[in-house]
Amino acid sequence: MVSPSIWEKESFYAPADIVIAGSGFVGLWCAYYLRRAEPGRSVMIVDRGVIPTGASTRNAGFACFGSLTELIADSRQMGEGRMLELVEMRYRGLKRIRKTFSGKEIGYKSYGGFELIAGSDPMDMNAVRSSIDWLNRQLKKITKEQKTFRLQDDKIAGFGFAGISHLIENRTEGQLHPGKLCLALLRLVQSMGVTVLSNTEVLRYERTPDKLLLHTNHAFTLSANKLLICTNAFARQLLPQLDVEPARGQVLVTSPIAKLPFKGTFHYDQGFYYFRDLGDRVLLGGARNKAPEAEHTDEMVVTGQIQAELERMLRDVILPGRDYAIEHRWSGIMGMGKEKQPILQQVEEGIYCAVRMSGMGVALAPVMGERAAAMME
Repeated sequence: MVSPSIWEKESFYAPADIVIAGSGFVGLWCAYYLRRAEPGRSVMIVDRGVIPTGASTRNAGFACFGSLTELIADSRQMGEGRMLELVEMRYRGLKRIRKTFSGKEIGYKSYGGFELIAGSDPMDMNAVRSSIDWLNRQLKKITKEQKTFRLQDDKIAGFGFAGISHLIENRTEGQLHPGKLCLALLRLVQSMGVTVLSNTEVLRYERTPDKLLLHTNHAFTLSANKLLICTNAFARQLLPQLDVEPARGQVLVTSPIAKLPFKGTFHYDQGFYYFRDLGDRVLLGGARNKAPEAEHTDEMVVTGQIQAELERMLRDVILPGRDYAIEHRWSGIMGMGKEKQPILQQVEEGIYCAVRMSGMGVALAPVMGERAAAMME
């Protein structure tokens, strides 16, 4: 390993008030709020990748806060109050993104969102309407909409879907370009004086009487007063006691399709499948519920089983009778746990974490960043 020069030690590797491990959405928003709260405080972000490669730049680009069936399932599992608390965090986060960046900067499109209910699903018309009415009443205080969700079955034929009995619209949803959002955030925090070190991994930390020593994969050791861990699915490498596990999300993108009949973000099967238009192409991801054990991994590869299931979904439901090819495939790693609530806490003196975004890091990150900065004051 090459030893750093004195100039590097006193600039790029200089001691920082706060070092943030992880340059994804959560780490970047935390840096933004920390610097905004106290501009004189030195903040450094380190990331083991050349660019953020967990989930922030490898997701589907949804600006959403949960589909109808997903929120109903969450309410049953975690209770209505905690479900609504999570929705409010996501909704506030999405509003903050749009307030901070222009639509052009981050590729934001206000096409709305939809959920597909399969014809084989046991939910009949009365159950669908009852669920929509109940959830709309709960969400009114959050979205300020009389009808956040609307039944739009008359659009099914025009979209060309097969085997779908109901279509539920959410006009408050949108889509964005996660790569552009991450790059815009990176440029913003750097303009505020945040130092960013790529290809630098914190392997372990050591406490001394007056500071933290952060041992890295390079010849240099960083020092800080506080360490904030925002590595989400990979957080247990530094904090093995946390309830956060990796979960792989696989994605594919089709070739251009002439006269693609739909625009927007689409959910299916409690959000386990998700797709959207990408110009005149279709981006489709998910299906990890078809192989939960195999997808409980931090290996960033695509597999034949999940990709075949995604292709079946395209062929049988989304694009029946259409000609297309698959042009891109990739995967990202999300941070999951026994519950969907994110973890924001002080682990020990000087050590903090903001992790477990449960696949909603785009929406949750701004709120988590603001709360993390307040916690670390």
